[in-house]
Amino acid sequence: MNLVEKFSRSWQLFRASVSVLQQYPKLLVFPVVTTLFTAVILLFFVTPLALQQTGYRYTQPEHWQAVWESVFHNEPNSAAPAPGGTLEDGSAATAAPSTVPHHRTRLHRASAGSGDPENNVQLTPLGMAYFAAAYLLSMILATYFNVAFYHEILASLRGDGVSIRRGLQYALTRWQAILLWASFAGLVGLVIRQLEERVGIIGKLVLSLVGTAWSVASIFVIPVVVTDTESVNPFHMLKKSAMTLKQTWGEALIGFAGVRLGGVVLMLASLVFLGLALAVSVVTENFWFIGVTGAFWFAGMIVLNYVLSVANHVYRCALFLYSTEQTIVQPYNLEMLQMAWKMKKAK
Repeated sequence: MNLVEKFSRSWQLFRASVSVLQQYPKLLVFPVVTTLFTAVILLFFVTPLALQQTGYRYTQPEHWQAVWESVFHNEPNSAAPAPGGTLEDGSAATAAPSTVPHHRTRLHRASAGSGDPENNVQLTPLGMAYFAAAYLLSMILATYFNVAFYHEILASLRGDGVSIRRGLQYALTRWQAILLWASFAGLVGLVIRQLEERVGIIGKLVLSLVGTAWSVASIFVIPVVVTDTESVNPFHMLKKSAMTLKQTWGEALIGFAGVRLGGVVLMLASLVFLGLALAVSVVTENFWFIGVTGAFWFAGMIVLNYVLSVANHVYRCALFLYSTEQTIVQPYNLEMLQMAWKMKKAK
C-alpha cells in the first residue's frame, strides 16, 4: 500500500468515526459530564483536608502553610550544611544522615534564595494516606466512567442510541468488576513507577517496555468489563483483552493511528490557513487579524484533539465488536476494519 492509499484509508476511518459522533452527539458530551462528576467528587474528598482546624482563619496565609505542613514535611538534604552554615568554632557544619525510612515517598523542591541547598519534601503519614486514597479513588472513578462511556458507545454502534443516565446506571451494576480492576491496575501502575525510581537507565528502559506491554495488553479491558457480565476477576479480564488483541493482531495496529492521521490532515490544512493569515496580517500591517485568527486556531485545535480522542474510543469499540462477535457495524466496512487488523483463521 503506497502513502497516498494509506492517507486515503486513514481519512475514511476518520470520517466514519466522526460520522458516528455526528449521529450521536451525546457521545461528545459524555466525557465532559464525567469529568465534572469526577471533579466534584474529588473536591468533596479534599475539602476536609483544606478546611481542617489549624487555629487560623481560612483567609490567613498561616492556615494554608499549616495545611501544607500537615501533608508535606521539609527536611534538609543529607548532603547539605545544617542551618547556620558553621559551628561555634567556625568549622563547617555537616548535616547528620537522614533517618527517614527509604520507603517514604520523596519529592524535591528548591529552597528559596540563590545557592540554598535543595530540600527533601516528604509526605507525612496523613499525606501518604490522602495520596494513596486519592490515587485509588481516581482509578475507581476513571474505570467507572469509562465503563459507562463504553457501554453507550457500544449501544450507539448497535443502533440503540445514547443515554448518559443509562450508562451510569449500567456501570453501577458492574461495581465489583470496576473495583477489582481499578485496584489491580492501580497497584500495577504504582509498582512500575516505584521501580522506575530505584533503577538505572537500563532498568528504566526495561520497565518502560513493560509499561507499554501492559498498556497494549489491557487495551480492551473496559469493553470486556462492559460485555462480560459473568466475571469480575481482573486476571480474566486482562487475559481476555490480551487474547482479543492476539486474535485480531494486524501488521502494526495501524487503525488507531489511522484515525489520528485523519486529524493530522486537518491540522496541516489549518496550519496553511494560519500561515496565510499571518501573511495577510504582515502585508496589511494589521496584527489584530493574526491575533484573532491565532486565538480561533488554538481553540479549534483543542476541539479537534477532543473529537479525535472520542473518535478513537468509537473505533476501538467497533474493532472489539468485529473481533469478538464478527460484527461489522455501520458506518465501518470490512475493508476499513481489515486494513489494520487481520482476523486470524481458527486452527
